[in-house]
Amino acid sequence: MTDGGTTRHPQGANGHALTGPAYPPPETWPTGRLLSAAARRVERAWDVYLQQWNLSHASVPVLVVLARGSLSQREIAAQMHVTEQAIGRVLRGLQDNGYLTRERHPGDRRRHVVALTPSGREALRALDHAQSVEALIGTSLTPEETAELRVLLIRMLADLPLPDERDET
Repeated sequence: MTDGGTTRHPQGANGHALTGPAYPPPETWPTGRLLSAAARRVERAWDVYLQQWNLSHASVPVLVVLARGSLSQREIAAQMHVTEQAIGRVLRGLQDNGYLTRERHPGDRRRHVVALTPSGREALRALDHAQSVEALIGTSLTPEETAELRVLLIRMLADLPLPDERDET
């Protein structure tokens, strides 16, 4: 089994997993596989960084969406292109950590209005420390290469549709 550059082997005599170079080597991988492996590593680093606030990569976009104003669970799910059930789990965790409130809608008792608390706004401000976040990609790229990578990734994100936006044939 591979994980972005190393092969997982059975445990050695000392109980530690043995690792070796990936086969085939990353230099031979298709670009999509390289991008996926790099993204997983950065995502793991991002998750470790977010643990300071008891947040996950799935909860941060919710805070960002709610920073613009209160919304219903359905509206949040629609903006994030996920199901209401999926967003419900994230909302429960954020509510348990004091980052948001969910109150009944005054005009529709079936709906809840979700809003950031001051703690949620503070967490969002605190975690967005540009130097700390940029450091998560490591030091293998020069500042110029990082800038070029950003341009390329932004272009890719703009050109690649989300799964629900693709033409179904």
